[in-house]
Amino acid sequence: MKLAFVGGTGPEGLGLAIRFAASGHHVAIGSRSTERGEEGAAKIAEAVPGAAVSGGENAATVAGADVVFLTFPYSGQGPTLEAIGGALDGAIVCDVVAPLEFVRGKGAVALDIDGNSAAEEAAAALPNARVVSAFQNMSAEKLMELDKPVEADVLVCGDDKEAKAVIMALADEIDGVRGVDGGALSNSRYVEMLTSLLINLNRVHKTQTSVRIAGV
Repeated sequence: MKLAFVGGTGPEGLGLAIRFAASGHHVAIGSRSTERGEEGAAKIAEAVPGAAVSGGENAATVAGADVVFLTFPYSGQGPTLEAIGGALDGAIVCDVVAPLEFVRGKGAVALDIDGNSAAEEAAAALPNARVVSAFQNMSAEKLMELDKPVEADVLVCGDDKEAKAVIMALADEIDGVRGVDGGALSNSRYVEMLTSLLINLNRVHKTQTSVRIAGV
């Protein structure tokens, strides 16, 4: 499949792209500028020799993509989707955004979103796309360590069963990872908020934590 990463030059986008490139998918790294997208693609090519990879401006990279991953900070979601939303009609869109801010003395703090979750806001902005949410709780650092398993469950939330199945299958391709059906898209708010907790746990325990779901 062709997998496009909007805002893919950040750690999370690059980490996921590295893993999926290693699985044999064509990955396209998008950015607000063509040059930065191409720089991101060069990093993937270096990490995964022989990978099918391209890079460029966001709108160009999503053309013909089977799945589009939104991998930018929450502050960029509204403007980015306004700019490229029409190009995502009919596409499976996986929102990896976790709304948070860093507060002195507290660490990472989850933002209170009027639309209840970043994923629900994305779905409202993209009425003709098949929006799901996943991968917010994964360590970018571990994703980039291609020779090691990640050891995590990925909760996939969405109202489109077929789109969820595609994302869960992609999650299963990452060594050590299991895709888990997280229910409706409205559940994404809880998954997104977990990201702040995991970041703070990482700081306290000097490690890279992840989520595992027992009993499923």
